[in-house]
Amino acid sequence: MKKVLWICLTLLTACQAGPEDRLPDNPAALPAFTDSGVNAVVEIPAGTNRKIEYDKGSNTFAPDKRDGKERVVDFLPYPGNYGFIPGTKVNATSGGDGDALDILVISEALPTGSLVEAIPIALLRLRDEGQQDDKVIAIPADSSLQVIAPKDYLDFSLRYDGAKLIIENWFLYYDGLGTATFKGWGDEKAARRAIEARSTSAQ
Repeated sequence: MKKVLWICLTLLTACQAGPEDRLPDNPAALPAFTDSGVNAVVEIPAGTNRKIEYDKGSNTFAPDKRDGKERVVDFLPYPGNYGFIPGTKVNATSGGDGDALDILVISEALPTGSLVEAIPIALLRLRDEGQQDDKVIAIPADSSLQVIAPKDYLDFSLRYDGAKLIIENWFLYYDGLGTATFKGWGDEKAARRAIEARSTSAQ
């Protein structure tokens, strides 16, 4: 089975792909789980500061806007590839924002629109402006894409505690002091339970 599938925005190379190009398929319709992990759709590549979001209605990726201006994070760049797990929804009725569950895939930069099979290793529990805003932390299932290779949450905590702390603090401070509240860490089992609980196939 292929470990990584690429959705090329216009069948161009990754460096040429732009955030406003149309996708050939609808990634939001994909299932959350794969045989070896979960599907992750990359919106924002690692190492970038520009906020990009997937618009399900138009099936495009476009710059996120705040007060009519494109959002550029006034902080350090994203520490991993940030996006969402298709086939999930964090319901507003349970304190979420109504969007798909967020995921951060730790690897070198993957272009916007990439679909990567990922292995969840942790769950970062946050509240953002009063809403539940958990982040699944994962690594690529394809070992050739891995830059770290923790076996599970305990291994992640022991071998890569510095990286874990950086990720925690990045999400607490990137949008300004006091916007997010740290609610604790969960292990790989907690991450899977969070995905299962938010799976649209189970709702």
